[in-house]
Amino acid sequence: MRVPTRLIGLALAWAFLAAAQTRPDWRKVGSSSVELMLASPATGPVERVWYSADGSLLFARTPSGKVFETADFETWAAVADEGQTNTLIPATAARLPEPGARVVSTASNPAIMYSLGQQLLRSEDGGHSWTNLTAYKSESVLGSGQRSLAISPADPDQLAVANDYGVWRSMDGGLSWAGLNRSLPNLAVRRILSTPSGTAGVRIQVDRLGVLELPPGGSVWVPAQGAELLDEAALRQRYSGVVRADITVSGSSGDVVYAGSSDGRIWVSFDGGQTFPAPPWQAGGPVEGIFVDAAEPRVALAAMGGEKGPHVLRTTNSGNFWDPLDGNLPDAPAHGVTAERAAGAVYVATDKGVFLARVDLENASRPDSVAWVSLSDRLPAAAATDVRLDPAGVQLYAALDGHGVYAAAAPHRLRNLRIVNAADFSTRAAAPGSLLSVIGGLVNAARGGNLDYPVLAASDAESQIQVPFEAVGPNVSLAFETNAGQVTLTEQVQPVSPAIFVGHDGAPWLYDADTGLLIDARNTAHSNGRVQIMATGLGKVRPDWPTGLAAPLEDPPVVAASIQAFLDGSPVEVSRATLAPGYIGFYLIEVQLPAVTNAGVSELYISAGGQESNPVQIVIEP
Repeated sequence: MRVPTRLIGLALAWAFLAAAQTRPDWRKVGSSSVELMLASPATGPVERVWYSADGSLLFARTPSGKVFETADFETWAAVADEGQTNTLIPATAARLPEPGARVVSTASNPAIMYSLGQQLLRSEDGGHSWTNLTAYKSESVLGSGQRSLAISPADPDQLAVANDYGVWRSMDGGLSWAGLNRSLPNLAVRRILSTPSGTAGVRIQVDRLGVLELPPGGSVWVPAQGAELLDEAALRQRYSGVVRADITVSGSSGDVVYAGSSDGRIWVSFDGGQTFPAPPWQAGGPVEGIFVDAAEPRVALAAMGGEKGPHVLRTTNSGNFWDPLDGNLPDAPAHGVTAERAAGAVYVATDKGVFLARVDLENASRPDSVAWVSLSDRLPAAAATDVRLDPAGVQLYAALDGHGVYAAAAPHRLRNLRIVNAADFSTRAAAPGSLLSVIGGLVNAARGGNLDYPVLAASDAESQIQVPFEAVGPNVSLAFETNAGQVTLTEQVQPVSPAIFVGHDGAPWLYDADTGLLIDARNTAHSNGRVQIMATGLGKVRPDWPTGLAAPLEDPPVVAASIQAFLDGSPVEVSRATLAPGYIGFYLIEVQLPAVTNAGVSELYISAGGQESNPVQIVIEP
């Protein structure tokens, strides 16, 4: 058996958490484009394109009035409006190829015309006959709604088009096209609907494009699939009918539903939205974001989009009273809010960026002056439209208008330790021999149930520990020695609790057993191939192995529990399940793929002793 050469050491496995300060080290989540099966990835609508006088620069104006330029036709930079230098003028054609199309011609040769509509067409005889430059069968390879055309002064065959899906360029007069949208900051993200979980990646709500998803390990957004998608528009419409007002946003936990309106009123329902007892709270408005604590729905926050305050409201008594939390928050519209009640951490997305404050979320007393800290130093200068914490409360996601989604270690974790599974950052139970990450601080020593839990790596932001093979549950009180003193947390422990390792982008740690290379979209698995899965939480091994000691390179101990693997729900052969040679707390499962498999993305998961792991995606080719 070949041991994968690209395994990441424990001290580096979650290095992206090392900057969990009030100046987070943000990373881009995906690009600013979406894959819609067009000539190239697309983005939001662009109103106009034009070239500079010498053809060296291309400019694009978005519907919001922002202007961007590119010199290399890959990267874009915001600029002042340089004015249009196109030589195209309105023209009258002998006939229109499409109803309602707009026709332009070149000033130097009025007989050459272009028609902009659902398609882009060209005529060289004054519009008597037309050649379609964008059609494939009955569809446009650029998408619909051609809004603007530019012809380079340096090369008449170099065309640029702005349409409903971004900016497109042809170097051969329209015979072939490529998009210029990957780095164009024009993705109008309005809501972050979910963060990575299982086979689902980050999901967002985007103007005109609906619900998009970034698949685990992906770099370009795609339309989200699945009947489980929450139809927020339908909910808002239903609640609007109940309260007879324009509901703009809602949030819920169990049967408790909060609904906010465009005129700043907030209703609360205790029967799943069937009724909303009157009167609502009049808060000013509009209400653009609502956070409801999942465990304590009496606690909620509201983000208000008005030009003047209040911009953030808090209730701890199910909406009977709302406190303004503005403090020193800039006087700018707020669009999204999220929080962790136990830590008293509140995050808000505003036109001035992302901010954090420490607030009492337990008591109904009026707040003292709230001190907000900006988290936007390392973000693009753009309005923040939403914020969201992951389910474990250790990663913060922010949506920036036009720029897409960014993520960072949640700054509030620095002073509030939390235990998560080191493989997938979930709060699943631990198992003997498994790895845990203690987020929020440097751990010098850990002990629980009269056993030492070895500290394998530690930094100011996070530490990794191994659960002793002798540990038993169902609950263990863990005492951590930190630089700030002793901290005690409770952790569930069960005989097995399998989890497949995934990177911070959601990509699973799956390796080709023959080459040791990571399996991804560029290096796919193959039918009848062998795949190695890196996991933790598989429990005890035979023969017994000391906690805190790397597994031997030869004949590593074998997992005692029954291990199974499933591909798209069907069992696949498990050829071995052992401790990962040379590593601590890692387990290696090797599976044999079937001789015949479906090409494309499949779902893979393992089970140990009947307990299922997180499902992950694997790309397979015949």
